[in-house]
Amino acid sequence: MALARSTRGRCQNRGMATQVNPPRGMRDFLPDEKARRERVLAIIRDTYRAHGFDEIETPVVEDSSRLHAGLGGDNEKLAFGILRRGLTADDLASARDPLDLADLGLRFDLTVPLTRFYATHRAELPAVFRAIQLGSVWRAERPQKGRYRQFVQCDIDVIGDATGLAEAELIVASLATFDALGLDGVTMRINDRRILTGLLEHLGFPAATHASVLITLDKLDKIGPDGVVDELTANSAAPDAVAALRTFLMSTVLTRPQTMEFNPYGERQIRKALPDDFDSPAIADLVALGESVSGALRERAESGIPLAFDLFLVRGMGYYTGMIFEAMHPSAGYSLGGGGRYDGMIGRFLGTEVPATGFSIGFERIVDLVALDDGEGSDAVVLLHDTKTDYARLVTLKAELVAQGKRVRLERAPRNLKGLLDSLAASGYRQFAHVGDAATAADLDFRDLS
Repeated sequence: MALARSTRGRCQNRGMATQVNPPRGMRDFLPDEKARRERVLAIIRDTYRAHGFDEIETPVVEDSSRLHAGLGGDNEKLAFGILRRGLTADDLASARDPLDLADLGLRFDLTVPLTRFYATHRAELPAVFRAIQLGSVWRAERPQKGRYRQFVQCDIDVIGDATGLAEAELIVASLATFDALGLDGVTMRINDRRILTGLLEHLGFPAATHASVLITLDKLDKIGPDGVVDELTANSAAPDAVAALRTFLMSTVLTRPQTMEFNPYGERQIRKALPDDFDSPAIADLVALGESVSGALRERAESGIPLAFDLFLVRGMGYYTGMIFEAMHPSAGYSLGGGGRYDGMIGRFLGTEVPATGFSIGFERIVDLVALDDGEGSDAVVLLHDTKTDYARLVTLKAELVAQGKRVRLERAPRNLKGLLDSLAASGYRQFAHVGDAATAADLDFRDLS
């Protein structure tokens, strides 16, 4: 856990700033970047709302005990803690763990806050609650390309529905959102934790080791079958089970199905990837999922429904209890989002089981992939004036245009007018006019900024 504290003393030197960059792993966004990000968020928000999800907001901080209750998996180790107020030297000396000094922490995802939110407001919410959350989260990651300490997540969740309808709604709504963003060709890889744990049991791994074995199996695409076997052996996994897994991986990993057609042969496609004598109720649930979304997705995909069964899809979070899924795009070598069913989390707060499933779009991963049209700036205009123009007239003209629905910017005309106009066009403004002697907005002569 990283503890938050003031760095003001390190940022000042005799009244002069010595550190002008944002903290490592965090970023400033210039107006153009911020506007683009907000437009992408608006598309995500509007599409999910069209599919019946309602947006909520939760605090950026939660109780430290809740953030470290075992619900967040490895992310708990990356949580930023907030020191308790009024700590003394004795408190610091007696602390055996950094957590002893923190009572709050920054949220590291939106799922833990959602479970707390639902437990708090359950009586005020519908029996089946469909939530949208869009907001920043914080993790004490080691900063590197594409990995930040503050980043935005876009989550939808269905709480209170134990049927496959919840997963069907998530998948259809999320694929529709990718379509609305212009990310054609997204495929949803799916699997089920019950199949994974059933397979490990079938191969001879004790139940107590399933979580750690799955962490290693999740690395299959990066380290290959031999790497998985070597890591399990180094971790003292059951030798006979490791040998059985190696035999299974070598016979299937090179022929693992890349597509899954949900039709009368859907079950056959799944079973082809599994041992002949293996069975699980999750197989029927996966087939039913494909059948339930086929009508909604049939027109979307020219070459079949964009669902792919992947036996080795694990999803690292240990709280998943059923179906899991990840969105993949041909232009990216990483997932654009993922999620799954997590039926046990909310019960930790309520004392009674509540079914839940969710999906999170990796906003930072998609925002640069999205190509936006130019329609957003069609009503953005610039009024150019000189140093002698009366301020009252400028403010009046601007107010008139704003009342007409325009976005208006006032700019003093420089000698290098072309440089200013190029900069304004890059910022999304589409027209400009010289104020001159114009007395009303109708007197302005607008020209295109192109």
